[in-house]
Amino acid sequence: MTERAVTRTYPKGAIIVNEGDEGNSLFVIQSGSVKTFLSDENGREVVLSTRSAGEYFGDMALFDDEPRSASVMTLEPCKVMIISKAQLREVISEDAEIALSLLKGLAGRVRVLTENVRTLALLDVFGRLIKTLYSLAKEKDGVLHIDQRLTQQDLASRIGASREMVSRIMHDLTEGGYIETKAKRITILKKIPSNW
Repeated sequence: MTERAVTRTYPKGAIIVNEGDEGNSLFVIQSGSVKTFLSDENGREVVLSTRSAGEYFGDMALFDDEPRSASVMTLEPCKVMIISKAQLREVISEDAEIALSLLKGLAGRVRVLTENVRTLALLDVFGRLIKTLYSLAKEKDGVLHIDQRLTQQDLASRIGASREMVSRIMHDLTEGGYIETKAKRITILKKIPSNW
């Protein structure tokens, strides 16, 4: 499939896909990372997911021939392989395993979106923020670290809340000795309570 694809590089902050665009390509990230998001006319946005090297995006529009359902922006410089709809359909007709792999990926995304709806419907802002912090954290030497550099606005966009509310909660968690933030990197120092 790679011999049929085009490779492009994008700087940090570049929009690769705009919500509403025609969906005629699949994008495979070779290096860097991107965020998939929705935004409104006032500039508010909700981050649906982030993807990094080895992952792909743009697959939904290839199957239903509808416009792009979300926008995609680079979070750092990216190298992306672009496969056209026609090329992908040709490859799928030659190799059913690729079709099964894409369907498995779609099913995984539906499960993630289902969990996101559950979180938005059943948890308050504090609960959503804590769940997000734990989902992003990785353990190193017995301590949970979030390596991504996240602003309070980044976190607010991920959980559907205002930056001000996230700021208040983060301040309280820092004051309580639950988290520490240095250079926009967060460390979870001890178990965070389930209620604020």
